[in-house]
Amino acid sequence: MDFLISRRRMIAGLAWGSGLALLPAGVARAAAAPEGSEDARLMALFREAARREDAIDPIGLVYRGGKPNLMAFRQIFTDLPIRQRRGVLRWTMAGLGKINRTRLSAERQISYDVFLLDLRETQAWLQPDMVALDAVRPLTHFGGLHVEFPSLINKGGALPYANEADYRRNLDLMRAFPQVLDNAVARFRDGLESGVVETKLTTRNMVAQIDAILAQPLTESPFTSAVRDFPAAVPASSRAELTALYETAVSREVYPAYRRLRTFLNDEYLPAAREAVGISAMKGGPAYYRKAIESQTTVRLEPEAVHQLGLGEVARIHREMDGVRQRLGFAGPLRDFFEEIRTNPRYHPKTKAEFAKAFADAAKAVDAQVPTYFNKVPKTKLLIEPYPAYREKYEAGGSYNQGSPDGSRPGTFFYNTYDLPSRFLTGVVTLYMHEGAPGHHFQISLAQEDESLPDFQRFGGNTAYVEGWALYAETLGYDMGFYRDPMQHWGTLDDEMLRAMRLVVDTGLHAKGWNREQAIEYMLANSGMGRSDATAEVERYIVWPGQALGYKIGALTIQRLRDKARTALGPRFDIRAFHDQVLGSGALPLPVLEAKIDRWIAAGRV
Repeated sequence: MDFLISRRRMIAGLAWGSGLALLPAGVARAAAAPEGSEDARLMALFREAARREDAIDPIGLVYRGGKPNLMAFRQIFTDLPIRQRRGVLRWTMAGLGKINRTRLSAERQISYDVFLLDLRETQAWLQPDMVALDAVRPLTHFGGLHVEFPSLINKGGALPYANEADYRRNLDLMRAFPQVLDNAVARFRDGLESGVVETKLTTRNMVAQIDAILAQPLTESPFTSAVRDFPAAVPASSRAELTALYETAVSREVYPAYRRLRTFLNDEYLPAAREAVGISAMKGGPAYYRKAIESQTTVRLEPEAVHQLGLGEVARIHREMDGVRQRLGFAGPLRDFFEEIRTNPRYHPKTKAEFAKAFADAAKAVDAQVPTYFNKVPKTKLLIEPYPAYREKYEAGGSYNQGSPDGSRPGTFFYNTYDLPSRFLTGVVTLYMHEGAPGHHFQISLAQEDESLPDFQRFGGNTAYVEGWALYAETLGYDMGFYRDPMQHWGTLDDEMLRAMRLVVDTGLHAKGWNREQAIEYMLANSGMGRSDATAEVERYIVWPGQALGYKIGALTIQRLRDKARTALGPRFDIRAFHDQVLGSGALPLPVLEAKIDRWIAAGRV
């Protein structure tokens, strides 16, 4: 999925996309600690840190259910939020230094540990040398604000459209957006001067995305969706005026700003953008990549060690795939079966309706199994929808958008119907279990709904935990019996192969000098992926170094911890209780999660 956005993008002034703040946010409605206790002092620090962060994180605030600060919004991609974040960081580190960890409760010790690690991570990325590499690359084709903001402003996104006041507030935000795009252009120009630039590939893709947005008529644009469907609370007497204001803002302010951005990217930036796709080809790239690996996995790993781990996992999964190939009745070698999977209509949806039904059926089957493996389920509902047409070409096979903390807005599992013949019926169950239940939807919603947690545990996270959990969730399909069907067994192995190949390809691109075509061909040669998916995956790794490593590193860690607990506890081991422990403190760095599970195991032995 790609719930988490990269920390570096937020440091560059982008507090958008996932509701995460740069600094750990504080407590909105956490359970009260005894007055004067160390827990209470820590929680007070969290609250004040959150208040200070909210003032400079306008879009993160929206995703947490607040109202955006227009002044802060207009400052995205400028130096001001970076200076402000450094100031908040200094204040917060000083405050945390006055807390006595040994006097905290067990749960608040976990909070302290997570908070401290996040602060140190933020401190590293806010160093001038890292900011110089980040801030001048404010947008990419994967998750850039130029494509995320239309989803935000679209009715049904994170912004409310319950009454006339909401409409007018959101109109103000939309009218401020052109300034943000102009700020991005200024940042890109700084990069042209310093020699730190994005790839030609990414630049061309951004131009194509902008073209797709501008090609939408006002009557179909996400920017005007709200005035095509008014709620009853908006007076009829105001609707014509609001419609005119929205359409005028889009046609005279928002779209012209997109055109300015497009002209700059195509005419000025593209000729200077770099040909080499790996981050190691960029000034400061090798050290940057090592830091990105640590940031995304929460542990220190050398690129070569990750590459070798990936090669080993690819070989193991190949052996399992070969057995499923025989069960599916294919007599040729595995590599030929990859082509068979790609081309035989048996493995692909014929219509969008067939694809939709397959996901609906998977959801019903998973729901029936959930009580055996989980004590707690989210209150937040889950929707299953295809990507909007304007996004689908540049998206992965699926993703998850979290619902609101109070459950009033459901979570949404998006699946991709672009180039339908390249999509697979074999991967329906595993994709649903990853993006929906019990993957991202369970982990994210259960954390959001737990008001006893500080907000950085409710809403924050790291790739290794969030994506590691979702990949681990796929593996529960074995215990649930879904992969006795060789079609679905192939699908989960193919998805696991994707995560294993990511270890090889990401390090290949960013540490070994691989080019785009080499990476795509490796993925096609070692899996049954369609070319569209392989291309989208590789182009994502190019703009997001290290992020793709977190999935497999996180999942392997959770699987290892479960095996450790089962061995140590024997008949006392309960899979539901284990899942309670993994999910019960929000998203944790892997070392903090392991320490928690070790304490739980020790307590269970008594």
